[in-house]
Amino acid sequence: MKNPFPFLLLIFLVVNSFNAFAQTAVLKGVILDENKVPVQGANVTYNKSGAQSDQNGVYALSIPANQEVQISITHIALKSLQFTINLEENQEYELNPVLNTNVEQISTVIISGRERKTVEGIITLDPETIRTTPSANAGVEGLLKSLPGVSSNNELSTQYSVRGGNFDENLVYVNEIEVYRPFLIRSGQQEGLSFVNTDLVRSVDFSAGGFQAKYGDKLSSVLDITYKRPTRLGATIDLSLLGGSASVGGISKNKKLSGIIGLRYRDNSLLVNSKATETNFQPLFADVQTYLSYNFSDKFELGFLGNLAINKYDYQPLREQVNFGTLQTVQALVVNYQGQEEDRYDTYFGALKGTYKPNDNLTLKLIGSAYQTQEQEHYDILAAYALGTVNTDIGSEDLGEVEFSEGIGSQLTHARNDLDALIFNLEHKGTYITDNHQFDWGVKYTHEDIRDRLQEFEIIDSAGFSIRPPIIDIVNDQPYTPFASPIVPFVSIRATNDAQIDRISGYAQYSIRSNIKENEVWANIGIRAHNWNISGNTVAGSDSQIVFSPRAQIAIKPDWDIDMIFRASGGLYHQPPFYRELRDSLGVVRPEVKAQQSIHIVLGNDYSFKMWDRPFILTSEIYYKKLTDVNPYTIENVRIRYRARNNAEAFAQGIDLRLNGEFVPGTESWVSLGYLKTEENIDDRGYISRPTDQRLKIGVLLQDYIPSIPSLKGYLNIVYQTGVPGGSPSYADPYEFQSRLPDYRRADLGVSYVVVDANKRLKQGNFFNNFKEFNLGFEIYNLFDNQNSITNTFVRDAASRRQFAIPNVLTPRVFNVRLGIKF
Repeated sequence: MKNPFPFLLLIFLVVNSFNAFAQTAVLKGVILDENKVPVQGANVTYNKSGAQSDQNGVYALSIPANQEVQISITHIALKSLQFTINLEENQEYELNPVLNTNVEQISTVIISGRERKTVEGIITLDPETIRTTPSANAGVEGLLKSLPGVSSNNELSTQYSVRGGNFDENLVYVNEIEVYRPFLIRSGQQEGLSFVNTDLVRSVDFSAGGFQAKYGDKLSSVLDITYKRPTRLGATIDLSLLGGSASVGGISKNKKLSGIIGLRYRDNSLLVNSKATETNFQPLFADVQTYLSYNFSDKFELGFLGNLAINKYDYQPLREQVNFGTLQTVQALVVNYQGQEEDRYDTYFGALKGTYKPNDNLTLKLIGSAYQTQEQEHYDILAAYALGTVNTDIGSEDLGEVEFSEGIGSQLTHARNDLDALIFNLEHKGTYITDNHQFDWGVKYTHEDIRDRLQEFEIIDSAGFSIRPPIIDIVNDQPYTPFASPIVPFVSIRATNDAQIDRISGYAQYSIRSNIKENEVWANIGIRAHNWNISGNTVAGSDSQIVFSPRAQIAIKPDWDIDMIFRASGGLYHQPPFYRELRDSLGVVRPEVKAQQSIHIVLGNDYSFKMWDRPFILTSEIYYKKLTDVNPYTIENVRIRYRARNNAEAFAQGIDLRLNGEFVPGTESWVSLGYLKTEENIDDRGYISRPTDQRLKIGVLLQDYIPSIPSLKGYLNIVYQTGVPGGSPSYADPYEFQSRLPDYRRADLGVSYVVVDANKRLKQGNFFNNFKEFNLGFEIYNLFDNQNSITNTFVRDAASRRQFAIPNVLTPRVFNVRLGIKF
């Protein structure tokens, strides 16, 4: 080549042009509103270039590198956001901005200064608060128990009751898909893991009553969970003495496929081994859960939710001593055990959800899901017990020992219970929005196939006498007449059920936002219908029933100087019987059981104000529920047993208060107060307290940090509840057993130190800078070591003909350490 200069010049120009092209960076993330809900259609711009967020709030914008760039994020209904950013070459920076509600306008309707879901009476919880709040059963349900109207006196259980309802009266949705829990679980320590994986949660909405027709057919509450749709590759690890969890999420380069997967393992040994009962305890609670999403186009998205859970519970009790009575007369129940319990609950769940959006106004969804649970409850436990008086002499060497036994006996319990349940769902949902009007509709088909074998017996011997069931009318006229009746167990249940339930349900509702003069108004009216048919080889005949549930809500924001919203909601709610409600105390399925019915009336108020120059919200609600066709039940730990008869009526009434705000600058905390009264009238015998009659409830969630060491944070979760009825012995008349358990008092404390996070980085080259977040901490459960109890065990003494109510004591003070990592 004679003159290489032109060629070298060409190479130089090409290389520089590539360098100029390469000197860019990417700003991406998810745009959220105040409710942590993704915002669609937000514009992200700089100069004359820009991008728009999709239906999941996801955006990605290429910007010049190594220079200050002015970014503007705007949305027609939310406050604009401007900021300056300077990124390095080829850097990908994730920013998830939260746009506050300045003026939300739909056509000519304006609702200002208010989170949008507040008008619907829905509480929105921050997922990060859920993940950091200390609880023996950490997760969404653990945080719910600090809310007014929500109660649970068992820290080992994820179950909760809402405004007088029981555990079976709560709806749980994940990504609009209804989820279920196992059937045979009897105690909280057998539960293991909740379905909801906290590591995967993006948003949490909760309604304690008066909810819309689009939600299902339950009497008490709705928990609506939305899982994340990742915008970048990331992972989390959480480890503690109670187990651990890990999650990984990511998105493809073309932004079409995203997915997150979570694994969890839990071992309750730390909690169970601290209880009064000495045991050999070998639990295995583990699950894997995933949510995948694929955008075929801007109009169609397909999501998959899957869960596989293994809960294996091996339990061998050895010895137990429970002290009870008064300070002057301390009594004790001493029990020595033989035998063991082997339970297993394996659940499999999968769901597909297709979302089609032909235009900006119309959204169509098709959801199909399948749930299978295979459960085994096998135990043979012999308990030899002695009732005695405890030595209370402080100077005695035998202080605390049983010095005199006034009753002895034994109890043999046996079970071979097996259940296989398969549930299919196919559902269509639709939403149409035009101007200030919204129409929602849906139809759902459900098929439930239950195969159940129930074999239980209990033999009680007291002072050499085998105790008979009190319902058997046998005259013992010894020695004048020989007693020749056979010896029978105190409890004996044998049943085999093969039942199928087919359900068709649907709803239609209409919402409007409007103005009455200068006052802003939102209203909703809707109706649900539910038809079900019960059949099966072992079911005596078949039965088909249908119910209709009209519901309505209204919210008004007056044109006042103070920021206040008034709400009213109500309707006729039905709970068609699930399998557990159809099975009576002898294990027989009764298809004639009707849906329980409840009239809801809820009046609410939200007052937003500033105190100490920080924002606060005071939420107040009063409610009344009138229940008919009530199916009475008893609660033993967390197992509910129904009478399978609609022979009662009931009511629930109360008031809930919650003050939420920044008690400590930059953190969210709240104080809640609830008063409840719920009673039932069985067979017109008069009103008595229901098993969930939790009169007074106080909950406190406090987050704090040390100003001089902001990386050192503290979390305090306090619950105080008055005692609920302590239950009754088997076959006993509940009208004769209305004594209450002691008050439930519990405080859980968590302390964590943030080594690194998004706002705190160490010196260059430090090992911990490899993590997005790294924190260490410890937790103290039951900080004040209160002795709480969940139910009573009734021990019978044939010699004195007395029944002693022995409290089932829950966990004492327990220490835990915790490690959290994000990549």
